[in-house]
Amino acid sequence: MIAIDHVLLSDKIVSEQFVCDLNKCKGACCVDGDAGAPLHRKELKEIDEVFDKVLPYLNAVSKQEIEKQGRFVYDKEFGWVTPTIKSKICVYGITDSNGIVKCGIEQAYLDGKIKWKKPISCHLFPIIVKKSKDGVTEYANYEPREDNCKAACSLGKKLKVPVYEFLKEPLVRKFGQAFYEALSATANHIKNKKES
Repeated sequence: MIAIDHVLLSDKIVSEQFVCDLNKCKGACCVDGDAGAPLHRKELKEIDEVFDKVLPYLNAVSKQEIEKQGRFVYDKEFGWVTPTIKSKICVYGITDSNGIVKCGIEQAYLDGKIKWKKPISCHLFPIIVKKSKDGVTEYANYEPREDNCKAACSLGKKLKVPVYEFLKEPLVRKFGQAFYEALSATANHIKNKKES
């Protein structure tokens, strides 16, 4: 376990390797799961603010589901989440010509239509962050999906990219630059210790 500020991180975040391989998994993390993507309370406002710009990216079924369920829903186990279609694909998921599911919110961001990239839980995956009961400590665990992330784990090993490096952007977005630099320094210290 690595402790930085109020965050406890799994050692696997620095010891394991991971690089998304969308051509193999086809964006399965947007499809597979017990509920939609977990949302922080402030992200509900973000979705409301970007919704009109994201809507044109979504297909008719997604639009119908949002009309029926709302832009976000409350799940007893996970709290606020994105709605899903028949407990499968996220309503904000869009499928490209290669059959890869991508995020409609992120596509609007990449096209310069909005300034918010996507929910932080999606951006950080396969790192999952949970708060302690007292709401102070946060636990960051590396939890790739056994089947869907197999190709990403293999590609990460092949390219020798540690999880924390692959997820630098969302880690900085979530915890800040100073936190990431401390994590990177810790990872280098652990690596040097192993090699000496």
